[in-house]
Amino acid sequence: MVKWVVHGERPVYESRWVSLFLADVELPDGERFEHHLVKFDPVAATVVLDGQGGVLLLWRHRFATDTWNWEIPSGIVEPGEEPVQAAAREVEEETGWRPGSLRELAYVQPIGGMTNAEHHVFLAESATYIGVPTDTHEADRVEWVSLSRIPEMIASGVIVAGVAVVGLQAVLLGLR
Repeated sequence: MVKWVVHGERPVYESRWVSLFLADVELPDGERFEHHLVKFDPVAATVVLDGQGGVLLLWRHRFATDTWNWEIPSGIVEPGEEPVQAAAREVEEETGWRPGSLRELAYVQPIGGMTNAEHHVFLAESATYIGVPTDTHEADRVEWVSLSRIPEMIASGVIVAGVAVVGLQAVLLGLR
């Protein structure tokens, strides 16, 4: 079994959103060096279906890449919160829809070589409209989109967020 040994780590930068560390690591061959490690809180996301072939999506701008794209509701799991609770909360806050019963759809470590990032993706096969979203800065539009359009939307680059691509493809593959 090949496993790196971590002798310790030291913080370089820490904030509420992201922390950067230098980890003192040793490879199985004995080589030892400092490796960057970026730490994030876990993320919970939800694919919400309407029972009629539609999926709930948010049209939003991402400033880091200066791009507009469709995404599924998602957000950080708060301290003391379970991922499934965060998933339900984020759907309500970002879309104004309350998801029905949630079940785990996928678990992803999007950049396992340099981060501890983990994304928990859930599935809701129904939702009830409860009012306007409370997080009005999250999306320009919230819409129900036909699942039949999703493959072309991914191929054309209007769905690019990794957690959305994974969740939507899992549904399309019938993993629900």
